[in-house]
Amino acid sequence: MFVKTLRFLALALALSAPIAAEAYTGPGLGLGAVGVALGLVGSIFLAIVSVVWYPVKRLVRRLRGRAR
Repeated sequence: MFVKTLRFLALALALSAPIAAEAYTGPGLGLGAVGVALGLVGSIFLAIVSVVWYPVKRLVRRLRGRAR
């Protein structure tokens, strides 16, 4: 029983070992990944700016209205 379990574990370990991927990332995929990353960072930046800008804009309008 112990030998069968040991053989099974050895086989499972051998099959789960990573092997080198013979893959090529072309320029289209690389530029697409860069574009997605920049789009994600840009959308997060614009979301933060829009949340901060609206209250500041309202405050400036109120202060200008009182000054007149």
